Parts: sequence; C-alpha cells; structure tokens
Amino acid sequence: MQFSLVWTDTFKRTARKFLGKHPDLAATFSLVLHKLEANPKDPELRLHALAGKHKGKHAVSLTYSYRIVIRLVMMDCEIYLLDVGSHDEVYQ
Repeated sequence: MQFSLVWTDTFKRTARKFLGKHPDLAATFSLVLHKLEANPKDPELRLHALAGKHKGKHAVSLTYSYRIVIRLVMMDCEIYLLDVGSHDEVYQ
C-alpha cells in the first residue's frame, strides 16, 4: 500500500530552513520520505506516537538527533508532514 505525503505550508518552510542549515542531511531526508511513502511502519523509521499537547501526532527519526513530526491518516493512506528539527525544537 502506497501512502501519499501531504506537505503542509509550515513543513515546506521548516524543511527549507532545516535543509539550508543541514545540507549534508538532504539525502537522508529524501530517503526517510521515500520510506514513509512505502511503509510508515518500517522499523528503520522508529515511528512512535506522541503524547501531551502533541497527542494524535507521530514522529519518525531522521537521525539520532533529528525528527520529522507527522499526522497519519490510515484510512486515506495520507501522511501529513508537520515539522522537522531537533528533538527539542519539534517537541516544544
């Protein structure tokens, strides 16, 4: 089952800034997005549900230090890309 990635306006802005600061992670960023489309439950992504004010959202690991926050809509096979950044940045 193929999932569709929905790039929110906020994510587009955040991703552009993130990749501007971390051009070395562009290939990893692209790989993670492709894996999300193919199978968001791929163990390498380390998909996990968030709690507290982020309840209803999930995060996947970009690297040990960086995360991508998403909203999964399983019925529609859509993944809304919400935020990307360090652990502290995306969970604030």
